[in-house]
Amino acid sequence: MPVARPESSDARIIAHVDMDCFYVQVEQRKQPSLRGQPTAVVQYNSWKGGALIAVSYEARKCGVKRSMRGDEAKKVCPQIHLVQVPVTRGKADLNIYRSAGSEVVSILSKKGRCERASIDEVYLDLTDAVENMLCNTPPESLESIDEEALKSHVLGLNKDGSDIESGVRQWLIRRDADHRDKLLACGTLIVAELRIQVLKETGFTCSAGIAHNKMLAKLASAMNKPAQQTVIPLSSVKELLGSLPIKKIKQLGGKLGSSIESDLGVNTVGDLLQFSEDKLQERYGGNTGTWLWNIARGISGEEVEGRLLPKSHGSGKTFRGPQALKTIASVEHWLNQLCEDLSDRICSDLDQNKRIAQTLTLHVSAYKSGDLDSYKKFPSKSCPLRYGASKIQDDALILFQAGLREYLGSFRVNTEGSQNKGWAVTSLAVSASKIVAIPSGTCSIAKFFHTQDPSCSSAKQSHEQIMQGSVPLLPLRSESHSVVVPTESQIGLPETEYSITMSSLNQPEENLKTWEDQEAHNVLAENKSPSLPSGSRSCLELNQTELKMEHSRTEEAKIGNLVSNLERQQQKRKTSKDMGTSSILRFFKGRNNSSSQTLEHGDTRILPSSATESVSMDNFLGQDSQRREAWKYRNDEIDPSVIDELPPEIQEEIRAWLRPLKRPSVPKHGSSIDHYFSPTKNT
Repeated sequence: MPVARPESSDARIIAHVDMDCFYVQVEQRKQPSLRGQPTAVVQYNSWKGGALIAVSYEARKCGVKRSMRGDEAKKVCPQIHLVQVPVTRGKADLNIYRSAGSEVVSILSKKGRCERASIDEVYLDLTDAVENMLCNTPPESLESIDEEALKSHVLGLNKDGSDIESGVRQWLIRRDADHRDKLLACGTLIVAELRIQVLKETGFTCSAGIAHNKMLAKLASAMNKPAQQTVIPLSSVKELLGSLPIKKIKQLGGKLGSSIESDLGVNTVGDLLQFSEDKLQERYGGNTGTWLWNIARGISGEEVEGRLLPKSHGSGKTFRGPQALKTIASVEHWLNQLCEDLSDRICSDLDQNKRIAQTLTLHVSAYKSGDLDSYKKFPSKSCPLRYGASKIQDDALILFQAGLREYLGSFRVNTEGSQNKGWAVTSLAVSASKIVAIPSGTCSIAKFFHTQDPSCSSAKQSHEQIMQGSVPLLPLRSESHSVVVPTESQIGLPETEYSITMSSLNQPEENLKTWEDQEAHNVLAENKSPSLPSGSRSCLELNQTELKMEHSRTEEAKIGNLVSNLERQQQKRKTSKDMGTSSILRFFKGRNNSSSQTLEHGDTRILPSSATESVSMDNFLGQDSQRREAWKYRNDEIDPSVIDELPPEIQEEIRAWLRPLKRPSVPKHGSSIDHYFSPTKNT
């Protein structure tokens, strides 16, 4: 629903930059031979040659339209080059286009507040930049004006057909111009400069609109394409909107626009001027009525949000006609593909931008057999997002099953198996939203989710350092027990943490894997944290191929000596009379020498003293002055799914800790029928 926002009393200069047939330009940059040739980018499906999603201007001149399929485009323009979108996991992979769009954004954002509206369009608030230019180097003081700026289209200028460039020059350097028009002139020069810079650095052309608000700027950018810019002064707003169709306005292209056309009998935005604000509010409500009244006059207070990164991440796919999904098995298959894609994107966002998504949402379009009008009524479902592809896949399937029961009108519907239940899915999409930045100073993702406040040496640590800075983590899906070799301050090695699999210590040294491979495996095992919500795992686990560690021969020699020492120490443990077995207790063990250990479970419980006799690197390496604080958890803070992933012997041990304490069953006097009927003793 549109929101009515009051326009600022101060003049603003907003630009909307729209890339020209951007997908085609990206492909032409990859294949320069396509430049100047009729080209179109097609979707990945093969039906009738695939759907066109971008058409070059050369192909448009031949009659090719975006609504065509590939086969039809070839008939209209036999010489057209059809380039297929990259495909990953059975769906379009747009990462190459997103990355190219980011190149453009990085250039544009240097001049003002920047809002990335989509892959190929950006809003810029240039108010501060134009104010500064007007004060220091106003257009009338410039000795020369760039040719690109002189090619600008100024709405309402040169109606008599006179020389366009000469008219634009005079408009730009007017000394008696209104203050708002002077700001627009400065904005025109700045945007022309930015467009030239984008072309030089990326090879992409773009069109732009310059106006006093976002609505007008977006309308202007589409008026003259490609590689041109349009300016809308306030004096020309009424003329522009007077003939503009209602549905050309953002948020009026759907049902609301159709309702306005039919209810009010209007066709253009200018036709709304005949209705008072009260009349519009009476029919469409206070907020929408005021918004419509403002739009008819070119008023819009919507701000440029200053967002370079997306608000959410999504992955979806449509299944038209016979491709519609009619079984749970087929839905699960595609949900798995989409969730893997989504997981990759949110993990990349975490690694690169240090942001975490908090909500997972499933969007489905479906229809019931014999009821084709119901295809949009499938309920969207959301839940807290858990990092890890398998976790997201499990949650998405549960959301679908819940939505399907609600959609079919019965909570007794069996959503298991592959039997057709009289429904078909025409589109699936999963999205991750409520993305927030990791607070400055957070040393680990685990501690971020637990709202802890650990101290950090620097907030600019790399992602690997952030993950290594967390407390010791539980190994999942592994029967080996990892130990952390201390840093240089403890035994003289470089400041790097090494992980060693205990089961490998019994093998000859020459049979061990290279340290690079072994470390990558063990670091992944150690960085699966139980403290992430609902068993979420860090992105470091999901990016195994990114873990590349190089060590010098000197370091390998030192590590080899360390392995020998560990082997001897393990042999001593085997011969020790009081030796304890490898236990999960050492992961929770406090960094002290006490003979007992506590674990919070409602009330504080004291573990058996034998529990503290588990294998511990503390006993082997001695006490160190930089020990980390002990972990303490309540029962409801430990995710059962994490326990299920542990080795069986450790599962039993953990569950034993979590069982409620039972009072010993001590018979009391009078607690049995025998005591009741027994004769009273004489005292």
